Amino acid sequence: METYIDQEKNISIKAMDIKIGKNVLFGNNIDVYINGVFSIGDRSRLGNNINIRGNNISFGNDLFHTRGLSIGGGGGGRDNSTANLTIGDRCTIHNNHINIAKEVKIGNDVGLSPEVTIYTHGFWLSVLEGYPAKFAGVKIEDGAIIGYRSIILPGVVIHKNAVIGAGSVVTKNIEGNTICAGNPARFIRKINPLSKEDKIQKLSEIIDEYKKIAEYHKIHPSIIVDYPIITFNNNCIFNVETLTFHGIEDEETDDFRDYMRRWGLRFYSDRPFKSIWSDR
Repeated sequence: METYIDQEKNISIKAMDIKIGKNVLFGNNIDVYINGVFSIGDRSRLGNNINIRGNNISFGNDLFHTRGLSIGGGGGGRDNSTANLTIGDRCTIHNNHINIAKEVKIGNDVGLSPEVTIYTHGFWLSVLEGYPAKFAGVKIEDGAIIGYRSIILPGVVIHKNAVIGAGSVVTKNIEGNTICAGNPARFIRKINPLSKEDKIQKLSEIIDEYKKIAEYHKIHPSIIVDYPIITFNNNCIFNVETLTFHGIEDEETDDFRDYMRRWGLRFYSDRPFKSIWSDR
């Protein structure tokens, strides 16, 4: 059993194997005790007040967690070999409860809004008397966003780029590229890609809004748009189709990246998003 302790921050991580990536930031009051491997990728952040129990727990690169997180399982489930959680790269999580009586797999670029709960088991009275019991894993594929206070029930698969509205109870599989909401969650509409002309118009509106914010922040960048390329201050190039960029980074490019992620345009680098610093 390996141990990572930080008494000043009240951090205790105990696992058979501990793997901590580069430039990982831990908050305060973190209690991890698992049977298998605990791993967290590069540039990831776990905030305050965390309790984790189970078998194997894996967080990918560029995870952003605010505060308050409970990972475990009831009915003895957290002590099983199936009590595993995998969260991919570039995910955002909050004060969520993730039950891992069975395995939970979360892909890349997934968002769990505040107070989202994931269940992998449900039981109470004797199944021999006809009462229900269910133990089944949950899978959330790349790009999905789960709205505020939603509940995901055992056995559900939420497919790629799905949007789950706030306060939903997801009882069955959700198709990709759809918006679903309600109790139980129902299909609302399909997400249809914009035409190039509509993309150009939308990006123009986004940049015009940013110029107002930049002025409020007392910065006056040069921004040239030739879709899908944005040239920022003549020394940093952003591609809104590939979500890649290159050039010289500074506090002004940080401000711009932070703004663009509000629109789902997330450009990752070794420099954290500007607003993340204020949450530390």
